[in-house]
Amino acid sequence: MKIAGQAAIVTGGASGLGRATAQRLAAGGAKVAIFDLNDEAGRAVAAEIGGRYVRVDVVDDASVAAALDRAEQAHGVARILVNCAGVAPAIRTVGKGNAPHALDAFSRTIAINLIGTFNVIAKFAARTATLDEEEGERGVIINTASAAAFDGQIGQAAYSASKGGVVGMTLPIARDLAQHKIRVMTIAPGLFLTPMMEGFPQAVQDALGAQVPHPSRLGRPDEYAQLVEAIVTNPMLNGEVIRLDGAIRMAPR
Repeated sequence: MKIAGQAAIVTGGASGLGRATAQRLAAGGAKVAIFDLNDEAGRAVAAEIGGRYVRVDVVDDASVAAALDRAEQAHGVARILVNCAGVAPAIRTVGKGNAPHALDAFSRTIAINLIGTFNVIAKFAARTATLDEEEGERGVIINTASAAAFDGQIGQAAYSASKGGVVGMTLPIARDLAQHKIRVMTIAPGLFLTPMMEGFPQAVQDALGAQVPHPSRLGRPDEYAQLVEAIVTNPMLNGEVIRLDGAIRMAPR
């Protein structure tokens, strides 16, 4: 699918991987709507790329439906969706003082990363399915999992479970939406220089980057966005999860 002229939605587009994706899609000629909860950053990115910022809680039905309405009013029904919204808590199953992992923290992670992703997918796809085909397809959905879906570290039970769910639903959703000519893909990044990583001292960043076999450094958000671009434009990419991690396999900690 060509990018130029298409309406696109990027959840979590105010920062990190989502921001880089919004920037690259806009540079390719897409009309981008940023779905996020960070008003200040979201508006700034939207202004930078000539897009639209919409405040959205991905786990809230009414919020997502209203956001899709606003994006549609601005740009028309979107054909491209990239799901980058998510949280990454670090909580052990049994913590200090033998305290069990708080269930609300586990549930919140699943709600945002997994259920929120599905919520946006379903509502987006229902609208995209009404569009006419362009070169044999109607739309493309790209989700964000993590290397933690396959080799989660200590303290990542909730995060790994949520991202493992994203991996697990990729193929069945691709099969569900095949009749509507909508492709579904997932990217599983390794260690990337996101805002959370930028909060670490440079020495820690360097040490983490050195764990990556090749290239031996942290991934750059635009390298994630570059893969998004490749997926959108290659019609045979469907129903698959691509690890984008420099061949790293995460150690226990």
